[in-house]
Amino acid sequence: MQNAIRLRPDNFTPPSRTPWGGTRLLARYKQGLGIAGVAADAPVGESWELSVSEEFHSLTEGGERLAEVLARAPEAALGGEATLGRATTALLVKWLDAGDNLSVQIHPEDDYAGLASGEGGKLEGWYVVAHEPGAGLYLGFRAGVSERDLVRAVDERADVSALMQFVPVQCGDFVLLEPGTPHAVGAGVTLIEPQLVAPGRRGVTYRYWDWNRRYAADGAPDPGGKPRELHLVHALAVTRWDRVTDPAWLASRRSALGWPDAHARARTDVICGPAAPALLRSTALHVARLCGTGVAQLPDWNALRALTVIEGEIVLGEGRDAITIAQGCSAAIPAAAGALAAELRQAHAVLAAVAV
Repeated sequence: MQNAIRLRPDNFTPPSRTPWGGTRLLARYKQGLGIAGVAADAPVGESWELSVSEEFHSLTEGGERLAEVLARAPEAALGGEATLGRATTALLVKWLDAGDNLSVQIHPEDDYAGLASGEGGKLEGWYVVAHEPGAGLYLGFRAGVSERDLVRAVDERADVSALMQFVPVQCGDFVLLEPGTPHAVGAGVTLIEPQLVAPGRRGVTYRYWDWNRRYAADGAPDPGGKPRELHLVHALAVTRWDRVTDPAWLASRRSALGWPDAHARARTDVICGPAAPALLRSTALHVARLCGTGVAQLPDWNALRALTVIEGEIVLGEGRDAITIAQGCSAAIPAAAGALAAELRQAHAVLAAVAV
């Protein structure tokens, strides 16, 4: 297993799951890819670009489940993850487009006692690729906000977002979102979201609040419909109050890279990882971006890597084994491929992997 695996670009979740979904994914990033059965202006909240989850599993361009492909040669595919005894990867990469505010939510650690069988925690990264003017992210609570303040606001159906830190975004911003951190993606933000979810588990999201909205069964806003389920007791139990009201700590989880020039010389920027030159340190997640025109090397992280192309196209490998990844598409790159050469053609892409 030496070659990259091209994945189908249409692993969309249904509107009933993402009632906040926008229209950029189909109208802009995945336009012209021949995706059937979905209108070009249809709202799509999520595309699970690389996934081995039973919820929404990725398919190769030949129609085979990615998990089945990886299982045929786990050591070659997963590298260091296989040495941990894993049969498949913890990596999950989504493309997310928020036409409306997402719920105010939080993810637990894997060892949270309140998790049910088959459930797990989740670590996320956000790489902002587009936004409306003034759009941003809700990240942590304002200094001085207490659990009591939050419970009172929810009970009184008040505006919980007024208790949160709102961070306006620019394209090229990256946020490392660790378990225990309250958050919400704001309306008008589009981002690539690498995540880590323990294999065989379902990554859990607990909602504090959902803007007092109600929905019909198909996910459409409906004042006469039902609210989404909240999980306030669990959400409060996993909130890291020792840091989520600290502006300095929250700021340390963000990095502003700016938007790259796709015509400039090709380069690889390491955004997140366990060691220098990563801009943000994480012992669990690798993230880099490739940008420009020319040849660049993929970091050899000894893990399965997910490459998602935002602009242009990227050719992986050489000769008869070369494959082209177009804008709006993703590929799974086995650990055994090593420091693979990539030809960037006015390109901009995000690369992610588990750090082992």
